Amino acid sequence: MSRPQNASGAINVMGTPLKPCCFEPTTGFMRDGYCHTGPMDAGKHVICAEMSEEFLNYSQRQGNDLSTPRPEFDFPGLVPGDHWCLCLDRWLEAYHAGVAPPVRLESTHFNALEKATLDMLRNPSGVSS
Repeated sequence: MSRPQNASGAINVMGTPLKPCCFEPTTGFMRDGYCHTGPMDAGKHVICAEMSEEFLNYSQRQGNDLSTPRPEFDFPGLVPGDHWCLCLDRWLEAYHAGVAPPVRLESTHFNALEKATLDMLRNPSGVSS
């Protein structure tokens, strides 16, 4: 099976063509493997992050259980090591709490720079004051 290409023409936070985030499990608001966004994506799922136990636990405590499969939403449930397109605001929340997961820059949409800096994305363990 061929994988989708970046037909949207989207660019990443480094200014180059957006690369896929993950196909197993298939991520992205549009479930095409890319962290691109559009008018229907109110959460701006633009951050390609590698899940960590710490972040998954944090997200669950915040009311967003990313570990439990939800087949009705084509959601497999995530485990540490999986890559997933996260909402920009949730990633920022986790960043300020000191539990943000690592980011795959080449797969993170340019729109992430609306609220996050490149330095924050490169160093997600840094706690901002």
